[in-house]
Amino acid sequence: MSKVNNSDFINIMNERGFIHQITDKENLEKEMNINPIAGYIGFDCTAPSLHVGSLIQIMMLRWFQITGNKPIVLMGGGTTKVGDPSGKDSARPLLSSKEINVNKDNIKTIFEKFLKFGNADNDAIMVDNSDWLDNLNYISFLRDYGTNFSVNKLVNLESVKLRLEREQNLSFLEFNYSLLQAFDFLQLQKNYNCKIQMGGSDQWGNIVTGLDLIRKITSKQAFGLTSPLLKTSSGSKMGKTANGAIWLNSDQLSDWDFWQYWRNTEDLDVIKFLKLFTELPISEIKKLEKLKGAEINEAKIILANEVTKLCRSLEAAKKISSSSANLFNKFQIDDTLPSVKVTNSDISFIDALKILNFLNTNGEARRLIRGNGAKINDIVVNDENYTLSNKDYENGKVKISYGKKKHGILILN
Repeated sequence: MSKVNNSDFINIMNERGFIHQITDKENLEKEMNINPIAGYIGFDCTAPSLHVGSLIQIMMLRWFQITGNKPIVLMGGGTTKVGDPSGKDSARPLLSSKEINVNKDNIKTIFEKFLKFGNADNDAIMVDNSDWLDNLNYISFLRDYGTNFSVNKLVNLESVKLRLEREQNLSFLEFNYSLLQAFDFLQLQKNYNCKIQMGGSDQWGNIVTGLDLIRKITSKQAFGLTSPLLKTSSGSKMGKTANGAIWLNSDQLSDWDFWQYWRNTEDLDVIKFLKLFTELPISEIKKLEKLKGAEINEAKIILANEVTKLCRSLEAAKKISSSSANLFNKFQIDDTLPSVKVTNSDISFIDALKILNFLNTNGEARRLIRGNGAKINDIVVNDENYTLSNKDYENGKVKISYGKKKHGILILN
């Protein structure tokens, strides 16, 4: 990658499709032309892993650091106890402090793959808002900051307004979330000279609330930038599939399934995803944009390899890409495929499909088998009463396939 400057961040964000809204772009670029700046994105700890819906924000932080600026990862150890109402029709389940801490420890590991942490000027830092929120005195907070928040504005925030219009319950606990997020921004501005908060477009109202608070308390200008909330070209929410979330952590989703998710990207989304989720130069992406028909599969494989390399490892991307290519050519059992250990070789074909989490019910399995959609060692088996036996295992392993894209191994233990 050629040398980049601090202010190149905005150009890169714009060119690659990251920007949905931005405050005072002209002054922000002036600030970045003078010196590197610090900026942050917050991540609540609601699950043991982030999913690919958060990857666009992680890539924003990565580009922020590549261009010489200082990224701050804010872990929401405090705000998770309240629950962000943005984009939700009902309150999030309240987690215990123990659950939040376990989730936080798991989530931290993903950022080490994307950012360089340390003590240098533009090394990333990670902080937790529980450090200042957990012991916040409510009366003092109201007296010191309450007059700076307008209820008139707060009820017009998208996350609040939609709930009220739909007559869906919005608890006072959730209503406070925007205030706490604004207070986070103020603390980061005071303690780390943080000048910009970034996030998804659903966070715009919360970000602007923070900008107003900083201006009123410190008389200083801060900035906000949001990315679009992504959906696939067919309208599906990014990061969600019929089989569940596409988790970033490998202990929540195998490298194989992660790679396959990107390999199966819809044709119309490939170029957009290459811009957002890889570091391929725009010039190379433009070449790939010219591919038509079946040639688009080449771009999909590049996308899967590049994202897997960033999020999992280069070794995982190479192994899975090679394994996937072999699947189209000949029967092969590869250790990169998802696997489950079994103690008995004699398992009904229906149970084998369920053990590998390809299907949930016997009825689904029977329909798949009758439709010639299930295979054992790459051979179609249309007998719904078939039972696996020792003859199906090769060196203690048998490959089970659901259609063309889902494969798994049963390992005789």
